[in-house]
Amino acid sequence: MLIARRADTRARADFATWKMMAKLNGSSALPPEAQEFLASYKNLLARMSEGEATEATIGAIYRAYYAEMGGAGAPPDVRPRPAEPAADNVTAFRRPAPKPKTTSFFRAGTAAGAQKRPLPVALIFACLVVVYVGIRLYWR
Repeated sequence: MLIARRADTRARADFATWKMMAKLNGSSALPPEAQEFLASYKNLLARMSEGEATEATIGAIYRAYYAEMGGAGAPPDVRPRPAEPAADNVTAFRRPAPKPKTTSFFRAGTAAGAQKRPLPVALIFACLVVVYVGIRLYWR
């Protein structure tokens, strides 16, 4: 069964590649067996719908690949898994609820130390200068 799945996957990928190359007028660069499969596809396309002709051609390529990969006997029927219905997991965008604004620096009923005031930049700079001068005097 593993050989059958590999052969089916390879047949579908190769056929899609060959078909695209034929659309881009590059079929002359394909190997002779690929050109034969494309010619049979065009003949089938004249007699049946595109989907049926595609599946019939892929089936022929699959049988050839199955035998080439060492499969014994008739190739088993490998059906692609039916596509699972896609669940709609998209949610609508909702704006978050606005946060209530505080009107004063300290709210009534809270402790004075509950909210920290940022240190002024000048105080931080002064501390750095003191540390720098201290280190310079220590090393002398």
